[in-house]
Amino acid sequence: MLTSITDGFLCCLLGKTPNAVGPLDSVESSDGFTFLEVKPGRILRVHHSAPERPGPPELPGSSPERGAVRCQRRITLYRNGQLLIENLGEASRAESARSPRRCPPCPVPEANGEPGAPEPAGASAKRRKRKPKRVVTVDCKKRITSCKGTHGDVVLFFIHGVGGSLDIWKEQLEFFSKLGYEVVAPDLAGHGCSSAPPVAAAYTFYALAEDMRAVFKRYAKKRNILIGHSYGVSFCTFLAHEYPELVHKVIMINGGGPTALEPSLCSIFNLPPCVLHCLSPCLAWSFLKAGFARQGAKEKQLLKEGNAFNVSSFVLRATMSGQYWPEGDELYHAELAVPVLLVHGMHDKFVPIEEDQRMAEILLIAFLKVIDEGSHMVMLECPDTVNTLLHEFVLWEPD
Repeated sequence: MLTSITDGFLCCLLGKTPNAVGPLDSVESSDGFTFLEVKPGRILRVHHSAPERPGPPELPGSSPERGAVRCQRRITLYRNGQLLIENLGEASRAESARSPRRCPPCPVPEANGEPGAPEPAGASAKRRKRKPKRVVTVDCKKRITSCKGTHGDVVLFFIHGVGGSLDIWKEQLEFFSKLGYEVVAPDLAGHGCSSAPPVAAAYTFYALAEDMRAVFKRYAKKRNILIGHSYGVSFCTFLAHEYPELVHKVIMINGGGPTALEPSLCSIFNLPPCVLHCLSPCLAWSFLKAGFARQGAKEKQLLKEGNAFNVSSFVLRATMSGQYWPEGDELYHAELAVPVLLVHGMHDKFVPIEEDQRMAEILLIAFLKVIDEGSHMVMLECPDTVNTLLHEFVLWEPD
């Protein structure tokens, strides 16, 4: 604690950023890790594990129509923010088993400015019909197949959140690698062993999203499954929206609701980096309390081994302040036609379960699984349960 406070005062006096990670000089692979240069001087550490032999070909006897899902929906956005989703035509059995997702129209403000006020006689006939701000029609057909065994055209991408690193996926990477799947997990800029640019603009959502695009284009194959945790879910959504033909399935772990990202103006992360550095022990303790259902020696060791919340105060502040993504609203998520698995830890203090429930309502094909004994870092707390859920979804195929 005393060392952190001393370093914080020094960085204020000298104008330097504490614990800054210097750029890496080499982009060569070593010990299973690859250092990928996405831009000049911007280097990411990537864990890449590919099966030793190509997977078996698809069974020729399978019907080409099996697993086919037709997405036909009309999405209407009104000027008051109301979203109306209409599923048109034939849908998959997974979708038809649930009630149609029609959002009831919100009350329209009257002349006195109060919604829902009683109308005088004849007023409804004179009132103009609401004009939508935007209408989007989605009409596509996808073939959702299972990924059994070792397939040479399947890649699993794991993307961590703020303050984490690819080490939080240790159990998942080992699990799927032993099953013969090709796995890819990058460190975000300034996290783990990736280089840390000294400018705040390097940690905006768009800058980090372009990094993930470069990683995706480098390793993507015919069928790609995206797995994201917390802030990493936003990058998975971005990639699924940008590459609908390449993204096969998406898994969102404690990612929150389908809302546009906007940094909070009244946040502790708006404090100067030197002050955050002084408060780093308190922040780490708070993250342990909020990120885990239990706070014992096991959880502290998992946090240390996962290299989570071990970033410089400058990177932490810049990443939190750079979470600006106005495009990622409900309409943006409603346009996705890819199957999504939502995993939520019941004791998560960062993301309420209501947000994931709203995400499940907006998405076309979504399955919400709640882990009772888990919290925000559920992949570290309950690795066996998480691995089983992920594997079942990877093997899932519509009838």
